[in-house]
Amino acid sequence: MRFVDLSHTVEHEMITYRGLPAPIICDFLSREDSRSRYAEGTEFQIGKIEMVANTGTYVDAPFHRFAQGKDLSQLDLSSLAHLDGILVRVGNGRSIDFEHFRGRELAGRAVLVHTGWDRHWRTDQYFEDHPFLTRRAAQYLADASVKLVGIDSFNIDDTADGTRPAHTILLGAEIPIVEHLCNLQSLPEQDFTFSAVPVKVRGMGSFPIRAFAVV
Repeated sequence: MRFVDLSHTVEHEMITYRGLPAPIICDFLSREDSRSRYAEGTEFQIGKIEMVANTGTYVDAPFHRFAQGKDLSQLDLSSLAHLDGILVRVGNGRSIDFEHFRGRELAGRAVLVHTGWDRHWRTDQYFEDHPFLTRRAAQYLADASVKLVGIDSFNIDDTADGTRPAHTILLGAEIPIVEHLCNLQSLPEQDFTFSAVPVKVRGMGSFPIRAFAVV
């Protein structure tokens, strides 16, 4: 058994999504300032982070798209943790259609789409001409009753399409979405489990995760 980390590291002033602010990571209580509160030789650091929910590798719950959808606190752990996984490797090209998924055993599984786009992480290229799922692909996955869909790209949708069909279809079917995955090339096509659990926050639809697989 080995663990495979599939998450980007969240860092100070890191841009995940162009147009959204970068996280600010700092001390709330520094080790130096803490010394006056504890016995000699004892010190602690309490960190502080200010960020938008869509930072690093994150999960989208239905509430992200739908006002009446489940928020992070309402997601069942069975939809996020220890899921039987399947990896779908796609070739070059932007639009990922349903043919990539046809003939595979998808029901009840976390479907991870490996595009290799994470190689552009923290570059301008990452935000431009990224791979995405078509409307037909999203509908095919929803109809196949998958548990979760993840992708190692900037967005699961074409950001030029304001209707966001993949988000609309998948979250409408209560299928969580994980975006900005990385290191998917380290996974086999099956025989692994996938976990992507966020903090249990009420009233939010997205949050960073530590996504990982067990092979």
